[in-house]
Amino acid sequence: MMTIAGQPFLTDFQTQQLISQFQQKTELNVSQIHTQQVYVLSRDLVGNEQKKALDLFGVHADIQLAAPEDNQIQVIVGPRFGTISPWASKATDIFNNCEIEIKRVERVIVYTLTIDAKADGELSATNNKLSKAAEQLLFDRMTQSLVYDLNDVNKLFDDEQPASLNRIDVIGQGQSALENANKEFGFALSSEDIDYLMNAYVNELKRNPTDVELMMFAQANSEHCRHKIFNAQWTVDGEVQPKSLFQMIKNTYKANPQGILSAYKDNAAVMAGAKGLRYYPVPTDATDVNSAHPYDFHQEEIDILMKVETHNHPTAIAPYAGAATGAGGEIRDEGATGRGGKPKAGLTGFHVSHLHIPELAEKWEQSGQVSTQDYGTPDRMATSLEIMTEAPLGSANFSNEFGRPNLCGYFRSFQLDTSAAKDGSQMRGYHKPIMLAGGYGNIKRNLIEKNTIQQGDLLIVLGGPAMQIGLGGGAASSVDSGELDEGLDFASVQRDNAEMERRCQEVIDRCWALAGNDVDVSNNSADGNPIVSLHDVGAGGLSNAMPELVNDHEMGAHLNLRKIPSLEAGMSPMAIWSNEAQERYVLAIRPESQAQFDAICARERCPYAILGEATEIRQLIVDDELLDAQPVDMPMQVLLGGTPQMQRSFNRQDNELPPLELNDFNLAESIKDVLRHPTVASKSFLISIGDRSITGMVVRDQYVGRYQVPVADCAVTASGLLALDGQPMSGEAMSVGERTPVALINPKASARLAVGEAITNIAGARITQLSDITMSANWMAACGEDVEDAALFDAVYTVGEELCPALGIAIPVGKDSLSMRANWTDSNKDGSTDKSVVSPMSLVITAFAPVIDVAKTLTPELINSDSAFYRIDLSKGKLRLGGSILAQTASQLGNECPDLEKPSDLIDFFNFIQAGNAQGVISAYHDIGDGGLLATIAEMQFTSRQGIKLSLDDKNLLGQLFSEELGAVIQVLPENVAALMQLAEEFNVSDMLSLVGQSCEEDSLIIQTPLHMGDDTLRFSRSELQQEWSQVSYQIARRRDNPACVQQEYDLISDASHQGLIAAPNFDLNQKVEEPYLASRESKPRVAILREQGVNGQTE
Repeated sequence: MMTIAGQPFLTDFQTQQLISQFQQKTELNVSQIHTQQVYVLSRDLVGNEQKKALDLFGVHADIQLAAPEDNQIQVIVGPRFGTISPWASKATDIFNNCEIEIKRVERVIVYTLTIDAKADGELSATNNKLSKAAEQLLFDRMTQSLVYDLNDVNKLFDDEQPASLNRIDVIGQGQSALENANKEFGFALSSEDIDYLMNAYVNELKRNPTDVELMMFAQANSEHCRHKIFNAQWTVDGEVQPKSLFQMIKNTYKANPQGILSAYKDNAAVMAGAKGLRYYPVPTDATDVNSAHPYDFHQEEIDILMKVETHNHPTAIAPYAGAATGAGGEIRDEGATGRGGKPKAGLTGFHVSHLHIPELAEKWEQSGQVSTQDYGTPDRMATSLEIMTEAPLGSANFSNEFGRPNLCGYFRSFQLDTSAAKDGSQMRGYHKPIMLAGGYGNIKRNLIEKNTIQQGDLLIVLGGPAMQIGLGGGAASSVDSGELDEGLDFASVQRDNAEMERRCQEVIDRCWALAGNDVDVSNNSADGNPIVSLHDVGAGGLSNAMPELVNDHEMGAHLNLRKIPSLEAGMSPMAIWSNEAQERYVLAIRPESQAQFDAICARERCPYAILGEATEIRQLIVDDELLDAQPVDMPMQVLLGGTPQMQRSFNRQDNELPPLELNDFNLAESIKDVLRHPTVASKSFLISIGDRSITGMVVRDQYVGRYQVPVADCAVTASGLLALDGQPMSGEAMSVGERTPVALINPKASARLAVGEAITNIAGARITQLSDITMSANWMAACGEDVEDAALFDAVYTVGEELCPALGIAIPVGKDSLSMRANWTDSNKDGSTDKSVVSPMSLVITAFAPVIDVAKTLTPELINSDSAFYRIDLSKGKLRLGGSILAQTASQLGNECPDLEKPSDLIDFFNFIQAGNAQGVISAYHDIGDGGLLATIAEMQFTSRQGIKLSLDDKNLLGQLFSEELGAVIQVLPENVAALMQLAEEFNVSDMLSLVGQSCEEDSLIIQTPLHMGDDTLRFSRSELQQEWSQVSYQIARRRDNPACVQQEYDLISDASHQGLIAAPNFDLNQKVEEPYLASRESKPRVAILREQGVNGQTE
């Protein structure tokens, strides 16, 4: 082992924050902290190699390792022993590319803490060791190790002997052997699974299973991978139901298949897009690694693929890694669609419980006999504040490094004790968070279908090596958090490497670019694209992906375990086969395509390995030449085809809820409370960390207007870099809808609101008709109790059998996560208490649509001019408050919630907005969601600092301001009012439309009613409201980022002289500055793009 001392790790402000944490959370009197990066190499370097290494690290040879003094303690933090960090994977690759052959380059951080004496003269640390609480401030025990001696870091390079293959003695010991293995290895097999396996091995195969086969079976047949509950047969109140939940969802496609090109059978769904110009390179010789790859425009059908995933359990255990690999997994789904797709734009969403920000204590976090703060969090899980500090960085950094913009999303914080006594006995919330990762991309129409794998086709793993990480993740995600052994939770954590995934995508891009556009040629694998069939590696690792790849074509496979690239010699066969090392794909190619595929991978520096061949015999055989054993010899039917259908049943229960108590609301205070609630408040801290311009095709991101306020309703991208001659630029749009707290009152209403909100959000984009919208549905629930099962069943029925068929909308893609419960035991000197936080039934809808003119995208940005504001209220005056943010600020729920009574009203609303957009009579548009009319108007005001005066009635004033019924607010200029009223009559929305306000010159929000006039008028300065609205983002950003920069941004809110972003060119934009240079040449200059590691913007 060789070490090279480097530069400080933490910045000055990060160091001060860490010192403050020690002073607040420990008894240590820490006055100074010095941090230093130390690079640890698996072998010694000398001479020119050492000089290269110093240059690569950017350090000088005379930098010394900090040595501790008498009043100092030194702590070393590195990657968890037995794992390899993402940083090491990239650094090692760079070293080898720079002709320094080395097995591994790692980085550790040395913390030197200066501990001053207390008043009694004694140091507050003993034996040169920190307390557990102090240690946890320095490292993440899920992904890192902490030691006190730098020599202990040598464990990173320990070469262990390959672990052995285990056989479970079910023949000799019977079912108890399998039950014990189930607990020991964390298979999470159900009793039905165990019965099935006992019969398969004892009665049919007549041999003992290997641990490899059982882990593979557990992952491949987990709830996470096989969606057993959605495919179950349901019995409701004793009556067997005719359809499964999945069949209900499929009913939407059966009723409305138009425009859907692929549904339910691939990694992502595909819908028809527009004809346009795609810009990409095609190699002049795909078999020559050094051939030129000229860029050009290609006119073709640019169809749209879409996928939305969740990564809840990993994000609860290790927020950064969980969210990063969640984003990466969804991106892989898009790339592995058909015979190769191209990811384009992403979204991210989060549900967590209360944040408990120390500098922003809120009354709704303190109410009840047991406040949500006192209720606590399981030790093995991150707190909501930790999740919202680290997880967004994980998803953003992965997307940034890969090269896909995150353009859309949401964030909800919800926790509520629903027990009548408010004693903590019915705690609802998201201790097990929802981490949503989704997006869309493009695909050639002739590559939507996978081709048929044939006997002898080569089976390949593309991407990074196997590592001892993410073992059992599929099973871990299928059970309630807290059900598995803590060590198994740790083992299921994954790690990210966006650079490797980017390289894999570059290989896929080179392959699909060769295919041309002839469907018949492509279907015969004669189009030049070497990929026959493609699948991403996700939950269960290769043990799930490879069987799925061949099973889709009713084939088997004969594979060699030791052909799988692996970085850790000590891994067992089970770990090699089932680990969830990320950034991998499996694919099949014809044998004659091997040289071509090899050249493409070599050019992109992307590793791959041929594991074996496809076989006509439907048997999965995996050999292990190193241990001279056969870890897997299993019929495909036993692995994937024979488990019995799950049976689910429930009996309905009456759910009587108390009404809202509205007498104690102070209106002025409530306005600020609602705007400050995390669900309503600014999401800038989530957005500013992401690249929103990569691809060069982003038309509408989250930030709106010259003041860059994060309030956009939907994301919009262009189909390409140029429009077809004489035609507007077509594109794609997406939006999100969810209203999960309402499910505690009425699950059906919650589902209808989720669909409705996705539509009211995407309505600002220029879409031909409502049926052009396609949706993804992500279902989360804590199944296993009658009330939870009933909520899920009713919501699915409402969406699949009633609402979406009536709207003409299909749901060809989605995901479920049905173990949304966190269980733990709190122990103290008085005994132990079992605790549980159960999530509401949670439906998140993502809407996708082709856009006919991206330039006609409505936004909340106001025109600073005399104008009127109209509310379109689909409830037609009901304005119910149950489940609203207003109710949540008072720690209430209510019993009457918003709903969509008539689907035809939503259709009329959508058509009205589209017509108003097309005719140019709507100047600004913003949907009404969390926070109601008050939040919608305030956010519109923030975009341009336009004063607004609301004129409302006294009757149900709280409902008018804070009800979250479906609808929108539009700004209309005086000259367009008559045309708007005519459109309202034409599209049957006159009874939904009402004038609610006018613009005014004062930079304030003014609220008038007959009882609030004159001196009683409610008046709030815009800056006052916007600073309240920005508090959550401000506080989290101050904890995470440089507080000086955060303060500067916050201060601009009240700066009247701030003009925002204004283009003021000091030259003539129409002047052709290039003409003198081109005129002096006989031919146009040729331009080359040089790519290396970390480059993702070469197309722009």
